[in-house]
Amino acid sequence: MISACPICNVQVLTAELQWHANTHFEDDQLQTDLELAQQIALTESTPNPPMDGPQQSDPFASDAHAQGASSSVSGCSSRHTSVLDEQISCLLRTQIRSKLQEIQGGVMNLLRACLESEAGSSTSIISGHVDHYQSLSSEDKGWGCGWRNIQMMSSHLLKQRPEAREALFGGAGFVPDIPSLQRWLEIAWDNNFDTLGSTHFHNEVYGAKKWIGTTECAALLRSFGLRARIVDFDSTESSDLHSKNGKHVPKQVRGPMDKFVTKNVSPRSSSSELCREDAENMRGQQVLVDWIWNYFGSKHSDKLENSRRVLVSDKIPLYFQHQGHSRTIVGIQRQNGQHGSPDRFTLLILDPGHRTSDLERALRSKTGWQRLLKRGVHTLRKPQYQLCYVDPGIASSEEMEQLKIIDSILVRF
Repeated sequence: MISACPICNVQVLTAELQWHANTHFEDDQLQTDLELAQQIALTESTPNPPMDGPQQSDPFASDAHAQGASSSVSGCSSRHTSVLDEQISCLLRTQIRSKLQEIQGGVMNLLRACLESEAGSSTSIISGHVDHYQSLSSEDKGWGCGWRNIQMMSSHLLKQRPEAREALFGGAGFVPDIPSLQRWLEIAWDNNFDTLGSTHFHNEVYGAKKWIGTTECAALLRSFGLRARIVDFDSTESSDLHSKNGKHVPKQVRGPMDKFVTKNVSPRSSSSELCREDAENMRGQQVLVDWIWNYFGSKHSDKLENSRRVLVSDKIPLYFQHQGHSRTIVGIQRQNGQHGSPDRFTLLILDPGHRTSDLERALRSKTGWQRLLKRGVHTLRKPQYQLCYVDPGIASSEEMEQLKIIDSILVRF
């Protein structure tokens, strides 16, 4: 079968259509195409010179070239913008909705029912709508957890935040598959979001089986005007560097991907909606857990009929990164301490490494679901963690320039 390319209208085999369309994303190839088109247009509009007789040199040619050179910078910028516009236009036509094993009633409603049925005295705070995207052995098993977490965060944004739905993925209204997300990330890099971090991937990620982290998640979401933020939690001695005079200075390199993140060292979050407790008085992993409790608890929906045991927060799920894996935190539970013992906290987590069918079966039967979704403080044994979240609203053009540099708040254990 023959199909027309949505970019250049060339007739190609249907089986080769996607490959042909992808070639338009290659900057060098597209630039060559544009230059060739300009040359053809110039040839058609310029009369042919006489074939006989010596050609006279133009004494003003150097001046003309000098005038052209003076506008080369603006011309380059214009061509770059044109290339990006072509990329976005093509991607809007070719991006594909990601595969999703839907859970009737929604995974978060099933989780809420399980939490409400538990014995004992506890309070849970959970996000609203979230879809579970699992890693597939045929597609991304072993390397795609970061992309799956972006998909889970996106499912919430598209459902819960109208302004995000209009902005994300060109207003497509659905969660794209991993190859499409890879294209969107490359476009974000081409638009100078996280230029330092993009060098780690040589500005290319499409089709690559490479791990990504919170910096790539933030860059991707920020490119659509979303206010994605990163918070680092670090208990290692290397979180500080000592200057010659013995004073502490902020470290700049902390992990395999974190060398691309600018740290703003602070014992507390700068957001007024987030954790307000003094981090200097908290120790160990409890610092992380207390931050998450304050994050989800800072604003819960008044529109929903919240029970005493389960509250529904307006906050987006958290991209939860640590060495070797990443997951999505969709809530937190606090179990009241007995006989003077301290309260116990448990994170509620959707893991892309789990099968959606197993998750649904456990939640519906209310059997074994705790093993799949609950993680206590004692399981947080890594020395370093990162969280990514999204503040409400869409950034202004001035703020967009600031968002191109990926920074974070560093909270020490």
